Amino acid sequence: MDVRAQGGDGPGLPGVTRRGGTGPGGTRRAVTRRGVTRRGLLAAGAAGAAAAVTGGCGGSASAEGGTLSFWNFYAPQHSDDPALNAQSKWFTDLVGKWNASHKTKIELLFMPPPRYQNGSKLPTAFAAGAGPDIFLASPGDFLRYYNGGVLADLTPHMDRRAIKDYHPDTLASRMVDGKVYALPMEVEPLVVYYDVAAWEKAGLSEGDIPTTWDQLLDVGDKLTTRTRAGLVLKTAPGYLQNFLWYSFMWQGGGDVLDERGNVTADSKAVRQALQLWQDAVRTGITPTTAPAADDMISGFKAGLAGMWHSGIWEIASLKAFAPDFEYGMFKHPLPPGGTYTTALGGWSFCANAKGRDPDAAAEFCAWALGTMEDECIDRITDWCIKAKRDIAPRKSALRRGTDRGGYDDWAMKYMKDEVFPGGHPEPRYPPVVYKAMSDAIQGSMLAGRSVESEAARAAQSVEAYVKSYKGASLI
Repeated sequence: MDVRAQGGDGPGLPGVTRRGGTGPGGTRRAVTRRGVTRRGLLAAGAAGAAAAVTGGCGGSASAEGGTLSFWNFYAPQHSDDPALNAQSKWFTDLVGKWNASHKTKIELLFMPPPRYQNGSKLPTAFAAGAGPDIFLASPGDFLRYYNGGVLADLTPHMDRRAIKDYHPDTLASRMVDGKVYALPMEVEPLVVYYDVAAWEKAGLSEGDIPTTWDQLLDVGDKLTTRTRAGLVLKTAPGYLQNFLWYSFMWQGGGDVLDERGNVTADSKAVRQALQLWQDAVRTGITPTTAPAADDMISGFKAGLAGMWHSGIWEIASLKAFAPDFEYGMFKHPLPPGGTYTTALGGWSFCANAKGRDPDAAAEFCAWALGTMEDECIDRITDWCIKAKRDIAPRKSALRRGTDRGGYDDWAMKYMKDEVFPGGHPEPRYPPVVYKAMSDAIQGSMLAGRSVESEAARAAQSVEAYVKSYKGASLI
């Protein structure tokens, strides 16, 4: 099922919205959850100068004067991008409110997203005993930090009702033995976006919205031209590529590890997911290098892509920087006999168990995101419907956001009502497991090696790791 736009200046296709006048114009996109586009780098770079004043990009992880440091990739920064400014303000308001009412002070230390999200700065700092007191982490980082003794237990500072208020699967990947070690601030599901103009030019109609993998490739083939990619899938290796690929593996009932912890990376479901992405490249539907420097908005506006697999984070950017662009979206198509799901990502607040004051850092995280106070629920709601465009990680915040019209927009409503339900939380596989699957995706998708050999090699690597692994549950 895909979505039909509400309102607009014409009937359009399902998923189409007439964007004229719906958002501010601009030339720079918002920073996404996983990376920064070429234009986003300009905004982050401009903000870096301000961050350097407070030592955000180097030196001791602890702020001056005995305050606690909060490393992040949102604030403080200033740019001509309204989305970046709104996200920065949310963080600065949060810390300002805490500092006004608590003896232990906190200082935000900004780090440009590429350096924070994809670099080694954070792991290196922790390894050297100089990590921040408070920081943001994705599920893919959880076990690295938990097993390293970095994550403080947030549970003693939380309201038990708030734990139950989180969507269960969202919080489960941040827990060990019933204790909470990271608090999600957002949930980010995935869809396939499409360019309406390209869709119509290819002679496609509402009935052509793909519901199966075969149909997805068929539509992709019809959208492909000499200058336009039919379907853009993530080809660059990294945590984001794995995150985007996992949904296809899960839809066939597969996983890297089953619910008992057995290695299942060489299953039929894993192989068929690898095969789909390999077929997309082999047939020329998916380019080996993403168009427009992997910037979906620029790629669509330039007519370089017909469909693009990405996440909810694109909605705010489309509204702000392509207000007149007509686009649609649809849920992941299914393999034969498959079941719908989508990967659910998002960042979390964490406290350093080896920091300057672990107890105060943990208290801050719980105060910010883990109580039943109206102020806390409002804070989460505002992050997900005002500062950003995300699914709220807590049931109360999702209800409040809905009541306040945060999900009235056709795209957000579709994400909340159709895409998010049935989603699967991003796994917390440690680096060795992630790398084994990344190598399999790269080997089959780009190197053209058989999916059987790549899946078998991945399974062998994971099996060897699991035999000697010591730490919290991998699942």
